[in-house]
Amino acid sequence: MTEARRLIITGLVQGVGFRYAMLAQARLLGVNGWVRNRRDGSVEAMVAGSAGQVEAMLEWSRRGPSGAAVDDVMVETASGDYTDFELRPTA
Repeated sequence: MTEARRLIITGLVQGVGFRYAMLAQARLLGVNGWVRNRRDGSVEAMVAGSAGQVEAMLEWSRRGPSGAAVDDVMVETASGDYTDFELRPTA
């Protein structure tokens, strides 16, 4: 069964390769969805997959890549049907 979560990640998460690292991690784990920067300095993502895949992405999101300093990850239950993981334009 597929689960989906919408994430808002705050802290030092822009300008550190967060989106590209998340793309690589999602593809490694087989997670679908998307990631984008937001104008307020946060990163927004939609992650979808099995419960284990989604939990692994949540754990990764709380750390991020080596240059990031994550303060908080807001998680909401979501829905959607995604076939890949992609980068989206800033919103």
